[in-house]
Amino acid sequence: MFDKLREECAVMGVFGHPEAANMVYLGLYALQHRGQESSGIVSSDGKVLVSHRQMGLVADIFKEEVIKRLEGASAIGHNRYSTSGQSHIKNAQPFVVEYVQGPIAISHNGNLVNAGVLRDELEASGSIFQSTSDTEVIIHLIATSRETTLMGRIVEALSRARGAYSLLFLTLDRMIAARDPMGFRPLVLGEFKSGRTRGFVVASETCALDLIEAQYLREVEPGEIITFGPKGMESLKPFPPAPHAKCIFEYIYFARPDSNLYGRNVYLVRKELGRQLARENGVEADLVTPVPDSGVPAAIGYAEESGLPLEFGLIRNHYVGRTFIEPQESIRHFGVKIKLNAQREVLEGKRVVVVDDSIVRGTTSRKIVRMLRDAGAKKVHMRISSPPTTGPCYYGIDTPTRSELIASASSVEEIRKFIDADSLCYLSHEGMYGFLDGRTQGFCDACFSGNYPVHFDDEGHTRQLHLFDATQQR
Repeated sequence: MFDKLREECAVMGVFGHPEAANMVYLGLYALQHRGQESSGIVSSDGKVLVSHRQMGLVADIFKEEVIKRLEGASAIGHNRYSTSGQSHIKNAQPFVVEYVQGPIAISHNGNLVNAGVLRDELEASGSIFQSTSDTEVIIHLIATSRETTLMGRIVEALSRARGAYSLLFLTLDRMIAARDPMGFRPLVLGEFKSGRTRGFVVASETCALDLIEAQYLREVEPGEIITFGPKGMESLKPFPPAPHAKCIFEYIYFARPDSNLYGRNVYLVRKELGRQLARENGVEADLVTPVPDSGVPAAIGYAEESGLPLEFGLIRNHYVGRTFIEPQESIRHFGVKIKLNAQREVLEGKRVVVVDDSIVRGTTSRKIVRMLRDAGAKKVHMRISSPPTTGPCYYGIDTPTRSELIASASSVEEIRKFIDADSLCYLSHEGMYGFLDGRTQGFCDACFSGNYPVHFDDEGHTRQLHLFDATQQR
């Protein structure tokens, strides 16, 4: 999925392990798909917090000498993609600050919809910001709180925040995990057991736990704050109950397929989305091919349900960096062709069903259809394993503006003509929840439905509703 909805952030934390920073490094490696702009780790040896942040990929940043410097039995880390704030080292996390009760580090996945107004209020009262990230708003809310304990300050700060947050805090002797009351972004809890030693791990996805051989315990529940410290693990639920709004697009695209999310395996969910897509939108064809890698599980499901053979008509180059030098002489569709190559031997003369997870701007899909035709495909039927993306996300996902989303102002037939496919079908909104027996409660699907669970209006008031009309969104 190229030039589309982009990766969000990842958080990873370990408490009570002699190689905490190394475990966090491995976890961030497993979570690289959630953010490739910058990465950082902060460790604690009980006396001092040591930080290393850098632009780039996890494997390029954390060399052996860096990990050795990050001593201690607790550490938190972060992979970032800039959903809020500019792309700059000053926005790389975890942030570390000194205040009256000692140093504290913070990692954040999500966006606060009222960050702008809170920032204005804080600046008006004397706060000075060093980054453009809304995560720093949480730090200033903690610092300016009149509560006397750190937990009291965190609870008061988060009670003023609206929107999405999966957070990790690190102090000299404690690690704290928090998830917003609506549960927008995922956060999971695991443990290490070695002899009498029991350590804990918190991460954005279970694939990070698998890599470091930590046992999965459960999700950090929406509205829950968990403290890991000298007394072990303590749980607190200080906020009023709220309707859950777990991001459905985690299932469709963001999460790694080998992760278990919201109680279900992502790979199996994506296969079921493909099966439902075939039930709703079957077509006479010779083969099914996925747009790799994100379209693969849905394509497998589509092929199994339709009885058509699955072939990899598009091969992905997995060794493409984030930037490359384009030739001065124009190569048609260069940006897509450097990542994908169509196999003429598989496609020539065939009626092809090509399965992808979404269409956002439409430009990439158009180039893929053209690539398939150039490789000899006789017919190209585009099938999308989600409904049309009609609205941006305000909860931690870097989406284009509404005007850039092709489905926000174009019909399916108009999109079909634009991408030059012989047919185009999306999964229905009801079909998207087929794996839940049609139950839609507890999920946020605002990017498809326009029903925003949390809205921040121009007058500075937040509205928290289960459904909200996106036509009123600023």
